[in-house]
Amino acid sequence: MKRNWLYFSVAGVVALALLAWTAGQALKSLRSAPAVHQPEPATPQALAPAQAVLPFPNLHGPAGATLVPAPVPTDWRHYAGGGTNRLAVLITRTDSAWLGLAHGLRSVGVPFLLTTNTAQALTHRVVFVYPELSGGVLTGPEIRALAAHPRTGGTLLAVKVLGGGLEELFGFQAAVASQQHYEIGFAAQHPLTAGFTHPRERVIRVAAPKKPGATAGKYHYVQPSKAPLAIYEDGTAAMLLRPWEAGYACALGFDPGYLLLLGYNNREEGMARAYVNQFEPSLDVLLRLFKELYRATAPAPVTLGTVPFGRQLPVLITHDVDYNRSLTNALAYAKFEAEAGVRATYFMQVKYLRDFNDEAFFNATAPPILQQLRALGHELASHTVSHSRNFAHFPPGTGTERYPDYQPFVRTPILTIGGSVLGELRVSKFLLEQLGGQEIVSFRPGHLSNPYSLPQSLVATGYRHSSSVTANDSLTHLPFQLNYDRRSTTETPIFEFPVTIEDEEKPPLGQRVQAALDVARELARYGGLMNVLIHPDITGHKLQFERDFVAALKSVAWFGTVNDFASWWAARNAVSVDAELAGGVMAVNLTTPVPLNGLPLQIPPGWRLQSVEPAGLEAAQSGNLVLIEQMPSQARLILQR
Repeated sequence: MKRNWLYFSVAGVVALALLAWTAGQALKSLRSAPAVHQPEPATPQALAPAQAVLPFPNLHGPAGATLVPAPVPTDWRHYAGGGTNRLAVLITRTDSAWLGLAHGLRSVGVPFLLTTNTAQALTHRVVFVYPELSGGVLTGPEIRALAAHPRTGGTLLAVKVLGGGLEELFGFQAAVASQQHYEIGFAAQHPLTAGFTHPRERVIRVAAPKKPGATAGKYHYVQPSKAPLAIYEDGTAAMLLRPWEAGYACALGFDPGYLLLLGYNNREEGMARAYVNQFEPSLDVLLRLFKELYRATAPAPVTLGTVPFGRQLPVLITHDVDYNRSLTNALAYAKFEAEAGVRATYFMQVKYLRDFNDEAFFNATAPPILQQLRALGHELASHTVSHSRNFAHFPPGTGTERYPDYQPFVRTPILTIGGSVLGELRVSKFLLEQLGGQEIVSFRPGHLSNPYSLPQSLVATGYRHSSSVTANDSLTHLPFQLNYDRRSTTETPIFEFPVTIEDEEKPPLGQRVQAALDVARELARYGGLMNVLIHPDITGHKLQFERDFVAALKSVAWFGTVNDFASWWAARNAVSVDAELAGGVMAVNLTTPVPLNGLPLQIPPGWRLQSVEPAGLEAAQSGNLVLIEQMPSQARLILQR
């Protein structure tokens, strides 16, 4: 599992392919698995797919064809419903990155709605003007009405505050465009940022240091009247926060929706401070800040938690089975997990051809092992057919690929013949379902090689969940929704569950238990996801790591498969939260199209749960957390001060 880092011209590919056959030993080191797992080099003739003897001669499929639909841009009105207690996002340009902001607010659990109507937005206590506040996008009366909002008890957040006579409201002299900024640091003493205790929370990335100009739309505010809430690396003001009455006027000098889409679409282009195995909360810090502002100033701020049953963090134990000895080794891990009461996900490579990577280990020995894994309570998932480093550059395919005719062939680490995105998805899913007896809904590509067409291809082939990137590369440790072509306009129903810890970096995994627990401790402070990837190519120190890791977290974490957590997350993501105040009583109305168990709600301090509807609904309060055991399609909570 490495970055897909090799890009070559056609001529270069041919030249390197020829070199590969004469320098096979050197190329072995490019594999994600250690070199000792590489089979003996074979001649090109011996590796020819036409001479392969394929297992499972009685299987043919899948039947039918896969059609990938054309993208239909998501309408902002999809997010327009809800009550006045929500955060109102006033969209001043519908061609902006508002979809990234919407996905981020949902991930962090803030109830919100989108509107293009200023008067409607101002019926809400907390208003977020996005992506620009200026006379170029709003009328004079609209700007004056927005300027009055903080002076009468509201909170106004705004991106790119440019003129309109608003300088005094936010507290600056001028806004100056700059393409050079790449980091912002937060004030340590402010209550809204006091929870940012890790160095990577105190300072986050908003561009790549080596090419800051690639991230457009940055401004700094000149001569702030109060100390900035955040400053750029050169000391200029990146965020201003001026108190007014019971609320704030907050000006941002960067575009958070654009930054969220960079991370969610796997386009961070050098912003990440590490590839994997480290804490990288840049996007989470921004979302948590917006959440804190909402909770500090909304009249009845009820938000959604991120962990089932109110545990401290969700933990996914995942295994990539992509080496000939991994199939049998997987059982040792699976038996330990079953004994520990942990359900894991096994991403299975359906390797039925011998090629440069390995022998054809998905053969008659595989079905009994798949069935044992299933019997132990674990999830079977797809890890492609070919496990090609070049998967990100595969053609989309015809949608008619089927076993045994689909024969992708890895000649070298940089050259795979006959592969397609739809072929990898269709055929691996078909074989695993036929031989494992379990619906296959989760997918992870080999080497995390991530095609732009993957989100819509997953939808078209019947998958529901993806674990195809690292959290560090995504700049977030929260799950997020994927967009068509990894772009900015069309959302898909697929959610991404990024990898936090993997086993290929040095030192060996068995020596990294404490380092992994250190990351888990940071994530537990806000309910971030801990997705651990372990290749079962060996047992030894890797299995011991898992034993120690599970033992350390079992009492505080929620453990489950990718499908377990992803199904819960998708249902939680669709929950609608609206709160109403009447005197000292708060009514919280919840609706969901998909019932779910273990829904946590964060309520403001000083409130106590009094009653619930419908009768018989199980809900319990612990401090500021209310946990609903079995959330029906509709529920109503009554709280009292």
